[in-house]
Amino acid sequence: MTLLSFTLLQAAAAQPAQGGNYSFLIMMLLIFVVMYFFMIRPQQKKQKEIVKFRESLKKGDKIVTIGGIYGVVAEVKEQYIIMEIDNNVKIRVDKQCVVRDSTDIQVQN
Repeated sequence: MTLLSFTLLQAAAAQPAQGGNYSFLIMMLLIFVVMYFFMIRPQQKKQKEIVKFRESLKKGDKIVTIGGIYGVVAEVKEQYIIMEIDNNVKIRVDKQCVVRDSTDIQVQN
């Protein structure tokens, strides 16, 4: 077998692999699309709901902070809220630290 025929055989064997490159790209694109719809999109939707909740806070709402402090909104400012955690005990909390409404939490007996 000569060097020329050996090179031609290798080139002929390599040609079907180029079609495989397209199928690999299509498979990677499909994986990305599936990840977007099952992971990225729901997380973005949840973030939008949290931002909407924080913007809709008003006096008297029951809330829970990231640190687990339960309280009632006493006053709302642009960057923070004043939260009453007990009678005449108020603390200032950044709006980014408020995670949910405590009325959504079910108490187990």
